Formats: sequence, C-alpha cells, structure tokens
Amino acid sequence: MPRAFPVGLTPPDWLVRNLTPQRAPVNRPAVARAAVAMALPLAVGLACGQPAYGALASMGALSGVIGDTADAYRMRIFNIAVPQLFGAVGVTIGALVFGHGWIAVAAVTGVALVSGMTSSIGAVASVAGLLLLLNCVIGAGLPLPGSWWLAPLLMTGGGLLVLLLALLAWPLRSGMPERTAVADTYRKVGDLLAASGTGDYEDLRLTVTRSLNESYDVVLARRVFHHGRSPELVRLLAQLNAVTPVVESAPAAHQRGEPLPAAIPATVHLLAEAVETGSTTPVELRLPAPADETARAVDHAVRHAAGVVTDVSPDPLDDRLGRPATLRVRAARATRGVLMSAASWRYGIRLALCIGLAQVLVSTVAVPRSYWVALTITFVMKPDFGSVFSRALLRALGTVAGLLVAAAVLTVVPRGWADVGVILLLAPLIPALTPRGYGYQTAAITPVILLLSDILNHQGTGLVVPRLIDSLVGCAIALVAGYLLWPESWHARVGDRLADAVADTAEYVELAFGDRAEPAARARSRRRLYRDLSSIRTEFQRALTEPPPNGRRAAAWMPLVVAVERIVDATTAARVRVREGAAEPSAAEITTIARQLRELSDGLRASDVLVAVRTDLTGPSGSVLEPLRQEVAAARTIASPH
Repeated sequence: MPRAFPVGLTPPDWLVRNLTPQRAPVNRPAVARAAVAMALPLAVGLACGQPAYGALASMGALSGVIGDTADAYRMRIFNIAVPQLFGAVGVTIGALVFGHGWIAVAAVTGVALVSGMTSSIGAVASVAGLLLLLNCVIGAGLPLPGSWWLAPLLMTGGGLLVLLLALLAWPLRSGMPERTAVADTYRKVGDLLAASGTGDYEDLRLTVTRSLNESYDVVLARRVFHHGRSPELVRLLAQLNAVTPVVESAPAAHQRGEPLPAAIPATVHLLAEAVETGSTTPVELRLPAPADETARAVDHAVRHAAGVVTDVSPDPLDDRLGRPATLRVRAARATRGVLMSAASWRYGIRLALCIGLAQVLVSTVAVPRSYWVALTITFVMKPDFGSVFSRALLRALGTVAGLLVAAAVLTVVPRGWADVGVILLLAPLIPALTPRGYGYQTAAITPVILLLSDILNHQGTGLVVPRLIDSLVGCAIALVAGYLLWPESWHARVGDRLADAVADTAEYVELAFGDRAEPAARARSRRRLYRDLSSIRTEFQRALTEPPPNGRRAAAWMPLVVAVERIVDATTAARVRVREGAAEPSAAEITTIARQLRELSDGLRASDVLVAVRTDLTGPSGSVLEPLRQEVAAARTIASPH
C-alpha cells in the first residue's frame, strides 16, 4: 500500500496548481502549420547554401506559430500580421544599435517602455508589444547576417508564411468559423438548460459565458470589415442575439430546483445544427405546454430563437451591441487611454527597469554576452499572461526541461539537413503544449530556439549551460525588480476589481426593473457584467498560483466572486419572471437591495481583508426579489470574517 507524504513534505497548493497541466484539445491544423512553416524556410536556406538566412526566417515563423490561436480567418490576420509588423520594427532597431554599448542599452530600454505600455491595450496589442521587444532584444544581442534590412525581411517573411498557411482554406470555408462559434454557443446553452436544477449548472454557466464572449468577439470582428450590409453576417448576429433570452431564462429555470423536460434542451441542440449548416428549414418544435411563468419564459425564448435561426432575412435592427467603431477610431481611443493610464505607465516602467538592468548586466559584467537574459524577462513580465511569480518559476523549470532536450539534439544530430527533420518533429510540440501551461510551452520552445541559434553562431552544446544561467538570472531580475520591489504585485488589495463589479451589479439591479432602460440596454449591461466577472474569476485563479499572502487572500475572496455571479443570475431570473406576469417589485425594495450592494462594494474597496458588514436584508414575503435578497445576504455574510 503506498504511503502518503509526511505533512512536512506535502507540496503547497500554489505549487501544485502551477505544475498541474491544463486540459485543452490539440489544434491539429495549427500543429501541421507549425511543422511546415518552421521547417520549410530552413530547408530552403540549406538548399540555397544560406542556412543562417533560413534560420532567421524560421525564427520569424516561430512568432507566427505562437500567435496562431484564432479560428476566424479575419482574426488570424490581426493575430499574426499585426505583431509581425511590430516585430520587424523591433529587430530593425536592435540590429542598428548592435555593438553600440550604452546606446544599445538606452534603445532597448526605451523599446521596453513602449512595449509594456502597448501591452495594456488588448490581446493583439499585447502580442505585438511582446514581439516588438523580443525581436529588438534579439537584434541587439545576436550578430545577424547580411545588411540591416535583411533580418527584418526574413523574420517577417517567416511569420507571414504561417499566416499564408492559415488562410489557405479561406475561399472554401469563408464564414465557417463564425457559424461554428455561434452553433457551439447554442450547444452549450442546450447543455445549460439540461443541467437546470442540478449541481452541474454553475460550471456550465461559466462555460456558456465564455462561449458567448468568444462568439461575439468573432462575429463582431468580422463585422468591422463590412461597411455595407452583409446578409450572412446580419443573420449570424441575429442568431447570436436570439440565444440571449434563452440564456436569461436559464437562471429562473434553475431556481425552481427541478430539471427541465428533455425536449427543451434537445430542441436547442437541433437549433445548433441548423445554425452550423445554415439550414432555413423550420425546426419541428415538440415542446411541452408551459405550466407556470418560468416555463413560459423558457418556452417563449426557445420559440423565438427557433424563428430567428431559420429565418432567411432576420430583422437587422435586432442588434443589441451595435456596429463596432472603425479600426482608426478604436486605435485612437486605445492610444489615448494608454497615455492617460497610470497602470499602463507603471507596468511600462517596471518592464523598462528590468530590461535596462539586464542590458547593463550583459554589457558590463565579464560574462558571455547574451540576449537570453532580456528574452527571459520579456516573457516572464507579461501581466496578461499570468502571475509574474508563477511564470518565473515555470520559466525556470521549463527551461531546464527544454535544455535537456536541446543538449541531446545538439550532441547527437549533425548540422545540416538533419536539422530540418528535428525542427519538423519539435515545432508541432509548441502549439500542442502551449494550452497545457506556460512551463510546458517553455519546454517546447527552448530546444527550437537553441537549435536555430546554433545554426547562426555554431556554438553547439556550449550554448546549453550559458543559456541556463542566463534564464535563471533573467528570472531573478524579474522577481526582484519586477515583483518584490513593487508592493502592488504582492500586497495588492485583491478585492478592488471585485468591488467595481459589485457596484456595477447594484446598477444592474436598478436597471433590470421599471422603465429606466430599454431591453437592449439591460442586455448590454448583463453581458458586460458577466464578461467582467469572467475576467475577474480568471485573475483570481491566477492569484491562486502565487505563494502567501496573495494566494491565501485569493482563496478567501473566491467564494465572494461566485456569490456575485449568483446575484446577477438571481436578478436576471427575477426580471424574467416579471416579464412573464409576476408582480413588479416596489421601488423601495429595489433601492434597499442596491444600497446594500453598494455598501458591500465600499467595504471591499476599503480593505484587502474580509470585513464585517450588515446582513439584515428583509422585504415583502412572496416578492419576486426574495431569491435575490437571499443571494445578497449570502454575499454579505461571505464578506464578513469568520
């Protein structure tokens, strides 16, 4: 019988969370693209007698592989092409200052400041800022072959090769990713309805929220490209909007505590198939007769969705989110927001400080010059990629694993055409392991970069030990100068964003009843709240991977995140019941609930620990808001120290 770990040897929870691989499906097309896009340039370079040029193009392809995460073709253009342009600028700046001492230090530090501030704009800008700094560090730390313009041309070409491979099927599958995303949302909503009244409901609700977010992002991103009316796009957006009332009816159905008839979720799954195939054949509805106001809400929502899904020309005015602003307008807003954001400046300065220290170190200390120190810092310091502490830990562990593979390859495999075969085998591991976690991604990327670096400088296994030291030094700089020296990193009030969400929930409660807003405004408010709460939950889960005190605080606050989500659900359920005939709550009742939520928000904002709050919340018996009052009281109880 196996013996349990002694108490003193049991690994802490935060370490276990860091090392546990995440579950994710393997994107087989991305795996195939990675193999071809990274091996082909190297093969062409060898065939032309210029293996160094091929290695540079393969390095560019590596950045494209990292950004190859979107399903929709238009999103792939943004995710891959835009960062490549920033990367070309970065490697050009780095190559021009290579070997210029303090000028190089100043230039790379300045690029780090711009990169850090750019990263706060959004997902695409984050990858673009990352590539800007990465390529600048490579250009400033590694002698690149050919004229100053050749390296950016080759690296950009390698990245665009990934984009070309990703777009090959566009003429045959135009619109398919968008339809697939909307159909997947319908399927998940069907699963949610099937779980009403069961213990699986909460987890499935989170899944539906993520699916809705992704579907709206994909469909609206495509809409930016259409200045006129696109019938297919109008239909997709109408179908996505039509599933919103079904989602809104789910909390009311769940509150009853009984499963819905199987015919209801089965019908939603049939609608999912119609969305995916583009069918306009009316779906045969075999729904049971509704027995109460909640059942009527579900019945009306499903029937409305069925009508929209099979409508050839749905009403284009049914647009709850509106047309996104043009790219130029959004870019101007983002730039203005970054320049005026204190958080953006703080992060930019933190990153610039760490990169500056790294550049000074490799320029002044008598150790082999290396770009790997700054490269490590660049990856570890990405705030939207997770905790700096956990990323430093995982970077160190992943680098060790990757170096072991690299040492074996550099020892056994001779330079030349055998390198193409090795890249063909190792490159697919990058998209396959990246969803598992940052440490696994690092372990996959490290041997590939070292092999390409060896083609450029021919150091062989002499690369391994210096790179290990460089990585550990980079992790140490990031931990000290980018984490420990900034109290907001390890002593932040983890409830700040949650406090904002609670205040927004109070506003949503007021908006949900009466004539203060139109249904579209209520829908936008609810969608924004669920999106914010999903983001907050992700942040808290990241904080759980940090050691005390942050991890312990996050664990203490996490039940309150769930409670706030339940409050939003209860508000939506009450609104659905009122719409189907239940008595409208009084203004005094609504005001009391909103006031207590704002008191809870103020208490969370004023302290980084749980604080005592009043939980006396009463109201008329039999009110439609009774479940909501119970959820608010539960949230306020959770916020009180025990």
